[in-house]
Amino acid sequence: MKQLFSKSNIAILISIVFMGCGATTLVLTPIENIDTSPIKIADLTDVQKKNWGHLDLVTDTIPGMSVDKAYRVIVGNKKGQKVIVAVLDSGMDLKHEDLDDVLWTNKGERPGDGKDNDNNGYIDDIHGYNFVGEAYNEQLEAARIVRLKLGDAALQAKAKAAVDAGYAKAVQNKQQYEQILQAVKSADAAVKKQLGKNDYSKKDVTGIKSDDPAMQQHVNVLMQMYTFKDTIPEVLEDLNNGIKHFTQQANYNYNVNFDGRKLVGDNPYDFNDRSYGNGNPQNATEDESHATHVAGIIAAERNNGKGANGVANNVAIMSVRTTPRGDEYDKDVALGIRYAVDNGAKIINASFGKAFSPKAEWVYEAIKYAASKDVLIVTGAGNDGNDIDNPNNPNYPNDHANSGTEISDNMINVGALEPKYGSSMIADYSNYGKKNVDVFAPGSAIYSTLPNNKYGFEQGTSMASPAVAGVAALIRSQFPKLTASQVKKIIIESGLPVKAKVVLGGDTGKITSLDEISTSGKIVNAYNALIMAQSVNSGKIKL
Repeated sequence: MKQLFSKSNIAILISIVFMGCGATTLVLTPIENIDTSPIKIADLTDVQKKNWGHLDLVTDTIPGMSVDKAYRVIVGNKKGQKVIVAVLDSGMDLKHEDLDDVLWTNKGERPGDGKDNDNNGYIDDIHGYNFVGEAYNEQLEAARIVRLKLGDAALQAKAKAAVDAGYAKAVQNKQQYEQILQAVKSADAAVKKQLGKNDYSKKDVTGIKSDDPAMQQHVNVLMQMYTFKDTIPEVLEDLNNGIKHFTQQANYNYNVNFDGRKLVGDNPYDFNDRSYGNGNPQNATEDESHATHVAGIIAAERNNGKGANGVANNVAIMSVRTTPRGDEYDKDVALGIRYAVDNGAKIINASFGKAFSPKAEWVYEAIKYAASKDVLIVTGAGNDGNDIDNPNNPNYPNDHANSGTEISDNMINVGALEPKYGSSMIADYSNYGKKNVDVFAPGSAIYSTLPNNKYGFEQGTSMASPAVAGVAALIRSQFPKLTASQVKKIIIESGLPVKAKVVLGGDTGKITSLDEISTSGKIVNAYNALIMAQSVNSGKIKL
């Protein structure tokens, strides 16, 4: 991506007065050079763990987005203009205590009457639309290609290889988790008996002295588990969840004989077959938590004394259910984008991705349609730890049709950061690419909303994407005249540049710099973005 601002333009930004709030300085490089910032050695406090993505690198030595600073110094009590943000994702808990007051409501529709009152083509779409219907478990696209013999022979062969390898790995991982679970359960029972109590701590286990080799083995097993979690019940929960996850992969995702779409009733490879789905994008089960977590990152009600604070303070969340427990269909994504655009969304967050996209052209046309309507799309880079510039590692959706040339200028692709500044700040699972990943943002151990008024930590580029969507919403709320293309460029250019070397994929043999794995070489910063947005809005910088 070519340089968007000249050195003279950058200089203009250094001393901007922001809407009467006093002097603010664009922190292009904290102090003199971001790489002189101290590395945080101490563990994050409980408060920091729940809010690290909003903290400031200079003040807190944590690579957050300076959201708290942006509100304290710049935004204050100014609400701005309400911005509709569509969350294309799984089903969402529309009744959550931290989301119920920030939901988009279609005022032209009467709930529950079974009619399309506003004539937008969708019945009873009060808070969004459900393109997945009653379906939940689904195949990956590769398995569908094999089952339906989609595409040419080369595509089918590539898909079959992916399915065979994925299925074998899922079965192997399931077996390994089961073996570990049995070892931990045996160790847990033995230690409880040895200590004479059901609740014990790491210190209790460390203090066990025994000449019995079996007991010593039990102690060793538990001590190893303490390197992953603080308590053994947490370990057991994670192991059981892992077994469930790999079982679902084997039974549904990689099972070429499974057809989850039959519950929907349409032909997902016929773009003109559109009479499907329903107006209820509510999550189907408590396990269907992804969209609820994503929505909270963007816009959980701020400062209400509950749970978490969203990045944006004046947002209406539109829920568009397009993603089952498996790969989304290209038709659902394309129609979901068009639905969001046609019903007033100015930002679309798409925290999903896949390696195969047999009808990608439908999505590309929808992306260009969104661009024509001035709608910004934010996506996650994916969680395979791959260089997605490599043609062998495609990640859909993207905005370049695998040609290397962007088809539009309204899409931001986001990689994930860890909460520790330094060489390990790039999440080992995060995809990267000098051409295909624009910026990095907080994505690991992110605290946000979960179904049934719960809260918890999740991680992935799926969490980094809504963080950036929240910043975009904040900009478009405060400066509604800025275009989607301008907001994209502001977010990319106003980030903090990092020159220090970083490790990729947790492999210390793969060390590079941010400008080699993203177009910007920067981490997103809300404080900087608002300052730059003011300059663009006032005409001091032309984009």
